[in-house]
Amino acid sequence: MTNEQLVSKVWNYAHVLRDQGVSYGDYIEQITYLLFLKMDAEREELLGEASALPPKWSWSNLVGRDGEDLERQYRETLNNLGREAGLIGTIFRKAQNKLSDPAKLKRIVSLIEKEGPWVGLSVDVKGEIYEGLLERNASEVKSGAGQYFTPRPVIEAIVKCVDPKIGETVCDPACGTGGFLLAAYDHMKGQTQDREKLRSLRHTSFTGVDIVDEVVRLCAMNLYLHGVGNGGSPVVQRDALSSDSGDRFDVVLTNPPFGKKSSYKVVGEDGAVSTERENYEREDFKFTTSNKQFNFLQHIMTILEANGRAGVVLPDNVLFEAGRAGEGIRKRLLEGFNFHTLLRLPTGIWYSPGVKANVLFFDKRPASRDVQTKELWVYDYRTNIHKTLKTKRLTSADFDDFVRCYHERKETERFRRFGYDELAQRDKLNLDIFWLKDDSLEDIDSLPEPDVLAAEIVENLQAALEQFQSVSEELEADKADQPDPDIWVIEIPRP
Repeated sequence: MTNEQLVSKVWNYAHVLRDQGVSYGDYIEQITYLLFLKMDAEREELLGEASALPPKWSWSNLVGRDGEDLERQYRETLNNLGREAGLIGTIFRKAQNKLSDPAKLKRIVSLIEKEGPWVGLSVDVKGEIYEGLLERNASEVKSGAGQYFTPRPVIEAIVKCVDPKIGETVCDPACGTGGFLLAAYDHMKGQTQDREKLRSLRHTSFTGVDIVDEVVRLCAMNLYLHGVGNGGSPVVQRDALSSDSGDRFDVVLTNPPFGKKSSYKVVGEDGAVSTERENYEREDFKFTTSNKQFNFLQHIMTILEANGRAGVVLPDNVLFEAGRAGEGIRKRLLEGFNFHTLLRLPTGIWYSPGVKANVLFFDKRPASRDVQTKELWVYDYRTNIHKTLKTKRLTSADFDDFVRCYHERKETERFRRFGYDELAQRDKLNLDIFWLKDDSLEDIDSLPEPDVLAAEIVENLQAALEQFQSVSEELEADKADQPDPDIWVIEIPRP
């Protein structure tokens, strides 16, 4: 049976359970728990390795049960393993049984038992199967895992350009299901045959952070199935923006959430739920803002080692949003860092339609009074490029020209150089730069699909509202700093 056939077989059970009221996300979550238990048992049986689990909560104490006895054992297993340390605790953190019907639970347990042994599959095969399930979940549940899923061709192109080296540390502060970390691992593992360096690569080189418990679980399992991490967990559940942990990394690769504002929900005594805006006030943040992307950008500036490198996916508003924070952070990026390359991504490649995003490539530099960005190279892979998730899918080959241009640094139709002096003269330090003629403005046949076009209109309107809101907040702030015209202020000189 091929990997694709095995993914299809496992995924078909999701459709059966979906008809019985179990969501795709819940199905993937339960597969994660049960697959880990099964593989732990196989390691002991087939490889002679000691089980990482207490005997009472092992696969053997689960697989032979039925009915309510099975459901009770599974529930207690999840509760107890969630208290463990390291990788086990990360995967089972706050775990709950979403298959409360014992018959449904039995079907999944039987599936995993029948299709084994899983541990006998190569690391690449196991990882490919699990990633296949994650990708299917992302594509079929647009409001679920899709929001954490960055297209693989984008990830691969970023990793090829940033080029992490064996011995370097790599961090994704918004890791989702671990796509960037795994692509970096694949890129780095072929750089040496030294067993000690490879062991260090698997266990100490990668760090992932995500605020969502369920996503951290998926990421930890995804990394584990690819051979990254074992006893300890390379990924942690934490709000990366809440504070500076003090850790520094050679490489940062990430795609922070696309939401415009940081916020949290407050439940009042009457049960009413309200959403409060949240500004992260940190000493290392030069600007206080409620814009989530700007806060992630400032966080990345902090956690990079001196001379560290970053490849970051960010939406268009980061390039042009007005206001003190927007302009100030762009100025800091240009002057304090070497912001050397900007890739304009096409629309239609995200599970949330209409999103306009870019990849920012920049290097950290030691503190200096000299401007660090001498020139910014912009590659426009958006104008007259129309992609969809179904009929015109993005491929790795689509970025071959960009990767070549990134390394060669020669101007082409889509790749242009802009010196710092030219950038500094742009109004509000707007870096939303384009020069190619948009054929769709004159040729109706060149228009994107209607759903993409509608989503782009909504996105543009939302961006405009964000701009107006930012200006309004600044005016209010300026007004608050001015003395009330009806109040006379009399200064009495000191004797």
